[in-house]
Amino acid sequence: MASRGNGVLDWLDSRTGYRNGLKHLLDEPLPSGTGWWFTLGSVLVGLLSIQFLTGAVLMMYYVPTPAYAWDSVHYIMTGLAFGHVLRDLHFFGASFIVIAAGLHMLRVIFFGSYKKPREVTWLSGVFLLLLILAFALTGYLLPWDQRAYWATVVTTNIAKTAPVLGPYVSRLMKGGPDVGALTLSRWYAMHVILLPAGLVTFIVLHLYLMRRHGISGPVKARPGKPHPFYPDHVVKDTLLVALVFAGLLSFAVLGHAPLAAKANPADASYVPRPEWYFLSLFQLLHYFKGGLEPVATIGIPTLLVLVLLALPWLDRKHDRDPRKRPAVIGITVLILAGVALLTTIGLKESPPEPDPTIWSPAAVAGLSIAQSAACTTCHAPGGAAAVLGTERIQHDDSWIEGHMSDPQMIAPGLRPRPADALNVLQTRAVVAYVDKLRLDLTPPQLSDEQRAAEVTIGTRCMGCHEIQGEGTSSNGAPDLTHIGAKRDAAWLDKWITDPGSVDENATMPSFGGILTADQIKAVADYLATLK
Repeated sequence: MASRGNGVLDWLDSRTGYRNGLKHLLDEPLPSGTGWWFTLGSVLVGLLSIQFLTGAVLMMYYVPTPAYAWDSVHYIMTGLAFGHVLRDLHFFGASFIVIAAGLHMLRVIFFGSYKKPREVTWLSGVFLLLLILAFALTGYLLPWDQRAYWATVVTTNIAKTAPVLGPYVSRLMKGGPDVGALTLSRWYAMHVILLPAGLVTFIVLHLYLMRRHGISGPVKARPGKPHPFYPDHVVKDTLLVALVFAGLLSFAVLGHAPLAAKANPADASYVPRPEWYFLSLFQLLHYFKGGLEPVATIGIPTLLVLVLLALPWLDRKHDRDPRKRPAVIGITVLILAGVALLTTIGLKESPPEPDPTIWSPAAVAGLSIAQSAACTTCHAPGGAAAVLGTERIQHDDSWIEGHMSDPQMIAPGLRPRPADALNVLQTRAVVAYVDKLRLDLTPPQLSDEQRAAEVTIGTRCMGCHEIQGEGTSSNGAPDLTHIGAKRDAAWLDKWITDPGSVDENATMPSFGGILTADQIKAVADYLATLK
C-alpha cells in the first residue's frame, strides 16, 4: 500500500515537480535571530485569505442593486444560518487587515528593511496598502444603508475637490450626477473583480521579490548560520495566525456589524461617520475649510503617499539601526501621534451612530400614527391594504413619504398634497416605524406616560433636536441625547412651558399653549432620564 502511495506521488512529481517547489518554499534560508516581528506578513496573508473566502460566500447571497442590497444584507444577518458570523468576519476582518498591514509597514520602517536592494519590494508593499484601503472604501457602500450611502456622498464630494480632474473623477466614481444604482454597481465591480485581481498580482510580486532578496532579518546581524523557514519559523507563523484568527472569530461571534436604516437619499439630515481608519483624514476637514479644503482632502494624503514611495531614496544610509536614523524614526512617530490624536478627537466629536434595533421616539410616534385612523382606514384586517407588520415592506422611504402625502397615489408626485395630509415630522415618524418593521423588530412595552412622551418628542421635538443620532439639528438647537445629565425634570418642564422665563434670549418657541400639562410633564420626565 505504501509503495503504491509513493508511486502516485512519484507520478505527480514527475508531471508537476511539486517536491522541488515545496522544498524551495520551505527551505528558504532565514538570517540568525529572525524572530516574531517577521510573522506579521504571514498574519496579513492569512487575514486576506479569510477575507477572500468570506467575501466569496457573501457574493452568493448579496444583490448589488439599490432595491435589494440592504434586504440581502439583512437576510444574511438574520435569515442565513451563521450569517451574522459570516458578515461579522468580513466586516471586522477589514479592521484587522488594516492594523496588520500598518504594523507590518511600521516593522519594515523601524528595521530599515526598505533599504537597498529591497526598494522595489517596499514599493510593492506601499501599493498593497493602498489597495487594502481601496477595498475598505468600496466595501463600505455595499450594505446600502444610511451610513454607507451618505459616507459615499462625502467621499465622492471629496474627490471633486482635486484640482483639474476632480469633477471628472467624482462623476466616474458615481457613474452620474448623484450616488445611485450605477455607483453601487461600479463599486461592487471594483470590490469583487478589479481590486482582487490587483491585490493578488501585487501579493505575488511582493512574495517573489522577498524570496529573491531574502528576509532582511534583525537590525544587527547575529552570529550563527542561517536556518530554514521550516519548521521553526513555520511554527511561529502558524501560532500567531491562529491567535489572530481566534481574536477575529471572537469579534464575529460576540460583536455586531452595524446595519443602519435603508439608504434614504432624501434624508440629508443624516451625518455620516467613516470607519476609524479613515477618521483622521475626515477630521482634517475641520481645520482646512473653504478654499483650503483641498489641502486636507488631496494635498496631505498625496504628500504622505509620495513620501512613503520615496523613502528608500530619502534614507540612503546603509545603517538600519533605528538609533542612527533619528529623522526617519522621529517623523514616523510624529505622523503616528498625529493620526492617533486626530482619530481620538474624531471619535469624541462624531455624532453617535443610531442603533437601528432601538425604538427611537420617532419610531414609537410612527407606531402610534400607524395604529390611528390615519392608517387603519386602509391598513386593517379586511381593508384595502395589508396590515402594517404582517408582510415585508418592499417600497423605499421616498415612496412611503409620497404615499403619506397622498395615500391614494401609487407613485409620489402625481397629485397635489391634500390639506389633511400628515406633516413632515409625522411622515418621518411613520418612515422610522416602517424601518423597524423591515428589521422584524417587536414594538417595546412602554408605560402610558413614556409612550406619550416619545410620541410627543417624535412628532414635535425632533424637527429641531437630535436624540441618539436621529432627528434634525437646526438653528443651534442642542442635542438631547444626554440632556438629563445637565438638567433635571423641573428645569426641563419650565423650559418647555415657557423658555423666555428661563432665558430671555431663548429662541425656542413656548409650548405651554400647544401641549397639555400632562404632555409637558411626560416629556420633561423622559428627557431627564437621558443621562
